[in-house]
Amino acid sequence: MSNVSSKIKSNDWGKLEDINFDYTFESGVSKNLTFEIYGKSDGIAILLYNPTTNKVILSKQFRAPVYVHGISEGFSIEVVGGAIDKNESPESAAIRETEEEVGYKIDAVKRISTVFLSPGIVNEKVHLFIGEYSDENKTENGGGVIAEGEEIEVLETEFSEALKMIENEEIIDARTIMLLQYLKINKLID
Repeated sequence: MSNVSSKIKSNDWGKLEDINFDYTFESGVSKNLTFEIYGKSDGIAILLYNPTTNKVILSKQFRAPVYVHGISEGFSIEVVGGAIDKNESPESAAIRETEEEVGYKIDAVKRISTVFLSPGIVNEKVHLFIGEYSDENKTENGGGVIAEGEEIEVLETEFSEALKMIENEEIIDARTIMLLQYLKINKLID
């Protein structure tokens, strides 16, 4: 790539920009290309699981794109997720978001991977984690941050039921599906 330039089209909640560059294909042909990229700060997603009770913690919240598609009146069942604040590590963000969204205070997380959910257009990297929880980790917090427009219903469900929710398309969030399948593949919970 050469002659790379960027033109910001919008910089509201996220940044929408055109990236333009000259690209030389393997055939030797060069072409000027422009791609529209949407992005914001990188994010985290974490699945809480209890290997003793075989339960997981999920959240249910309104998502405008889900609503626009006419699915579940706009509500999505997901793992805890959120943006990484400036000067915050992904691990710290996962621990903070866990308490803010579902009201569990945990001390440690296990990093699984870092992924792009839609690399053709979205610039956000999502750091995936799992974390063990127990009833002793429950706080009075949770439910989201009203100032951020969040109203979150906390769902504690059997792991086997969560897997069925993937099959019947109650769970359609890619991060949630990946993390539930990670638990299953690695036999961390029954």
